[in-house]
Amino acid sequence: MTRSSQAGVDRLIADAVAVPLSGWDFSRLEGRVRSDPLPWDYRALAGAAARRATRVLDIDTGGGEVLATLGVPAGSVAVEPYAPNVPVARARLQAYGIEVRERTASRLPVEDAAFDLVLNRHGALDPTEIARVLRPGGSVWTQQVGAVNDAELNAAFGAAPPVGGLASAADGTAQLQAAGLDVVRAEEAWPGSRYLDVGAVVLQLRAVSWQVPGFDVDRHRSELLEIDRVIRTSGAFTVTSHRLLFHAVRPGPAAAPRLPQR
Repeated sequence: MTRSSQAGVDRLIADAVAVPLSGWDFSRLEGRVRSDPLPWDYRALAGAAARRATRVLDIDTGGGEVLATLGVPAGSVAVEPYAPNVPVARARLQAYGIEVRERTASRLPVEDAAFDLVLNRHGALDPTEIARVLRPGGSVWTQQVGAVNDAELNAAFGAAPPVGGLASAADGTAQLQAAGLDVVRAEEAWPGSRYLDVGAVVLQLRAVSWQVPGFDVDRHRSELLEIDRVIRTSGAFTVTSHRLLFHAVRPGPAAAPRLPQR
């Protein structure tokens, strides 16, 4: 590696470390990561369902980035377990009449049978809790990150494979059915994502810190240099994402909508 290319790598890494992170804003990766499209469009599906709903619950909303685009009705609720994201979500969603509640336990901080639609994009999946908070006839749309998501990153840093997540669409279907929900749709996809510079890899691992636990740019410098070499020689560092989509319904006739309590 030449001195100039070494300086370029150092600059990319330093810039990625200096970026302030807020919510789940991945806009700084635009143009630096090219991902294959999924065979479904979660935002379109969730948005269409939200426009027909009277009260929506969004689980693990992050900074409310996706929910704010879906046109959910006022009086809906978003919950978020990561405390620094809560004020970010409140600031973003207040204008839409959406209440943000911090989730500090596995039980969702909402009432029983209070929602006719539950949304969950990349949040923790607890089918029993979803069944509890749905009204009869209500439904859930969720896009999940699978158990072996981006495993090439773990291999590159000598880390153990990812922990958690659903193993398969059949796994998720079984969990939803065990909670008493009728599964209407279950799909699975393995899109590729190509990182075009090593700084984008650093940003991703800072934002999704559980992917490679203990990731540190100084301790993992040699691995980052190797990823940079791969990018320079082949054009990209490619990983395989694992995504699952589910649509399920709580059995029973749809109840008359109830106004949220003030």
